[in-house]
Amino acid sequence: MKRAVTDKTSGEETELEKRYQKYKAIFFDWDGTAVLSRKAPVEEAVSAMKPLLKKGVKLVIVSGTTIENIAGGRIESYFTEEELDNLYLGLGRGAYDYAFRKGKPCIFHELMPDAKCLEKIHRICFEIHMELKNRYDLDTDIVFSRPNYCKIDLMPKALRGDNLFMQESELDMLKESLSAHGITGGLKELIKIAGETGKKFDLEIKPTCDAKYLEAGISSKSDNVNAIFQRIQKETGIKAEECAFWGDEFTGIEEGIFGSDSFMITELTKDGDFFDVSKLPGGRPEKVEWIGGGVERFLGFLREQAI
Repeated sequence: MKRAVTDKTSGEETELEKRYQKYKAIFFDWDGTAVLSRKAPVEEAVSAMKPLLKKGVKLVIVSGTTIENIAGGRIESYFTEEELDNLYLGLGRGAYDYAFRKGKPCIFHELMPDAKCLEKIHRICFEIHMELKNRYDLDTDIVFSRPNYCKIDLMPKALRGDNLFMQESELDMLKESLSAHGITGGLKELIKIAGETGKKFDLEIKPTCDAKYLEAGISSKSDNVNAIFQRIQKETGIKAEECAFWGDEFTGIEEGIFGSDSFMITELTKDGDFFDVSKLPGGRPEKVEWIGGGVERFLGFLREQAI
């Protein structure tokens, strides 16, 4: 059935139409896609998810954060044990993958460094921080408290508040800042620095960037998506083309460099359907359809899937 897509943020129906199939599994980002922020109410997201979980549709939350920041750390309290059997969490930028058993979250796969490897990650990020200061006089801050990576804040004076996803003005701000400090290679130069610094410590770093933060660690959302997709496929036989992937950070930050949700596109998942609800202009990976509309658009899609 062909349905017109309505942009509820403007109250107007757009010309865009999409032949949505009934997907057997839906992977989606949390902040900026399912909820406005980590502190925002989750009731609307929960009400849109419940009918699908009850029907047996697999729902997979894929987020860079940890479980404490998903619905206040109590996502299981919103669903029945039967519904939770169809819910999965891929968190920590590849660090943790959860299924639910007897109504409780259980880690079934993880990519966690040992103490020696974590120390290397911290040293690598500190060296990146110092190189950006010494070579370019660019001030950065580092968040060391993530499980298997660090966040290097490239614009510490630009505060996001409760909205931790990429903001519209940040791309221009970052470009201006890098240019002002003589970083002519832009983000590609930063990612190159991260990779080369990792090699000094004999560690392969998987750097990503959402404009404000350069993140460097041993995994990414690709690892979350692959681990959970393989588990679901083994248990149910679901194929990639029967899955949908939704996010708000597919936007091209620079030529060839895309936001964190682009890492949901892997060799295993590339035959799925990918949708971006961000309002940010810019290029997307070829596989991604930009439909905009933010959280309301995504939740509207979930409700349609339950009909």
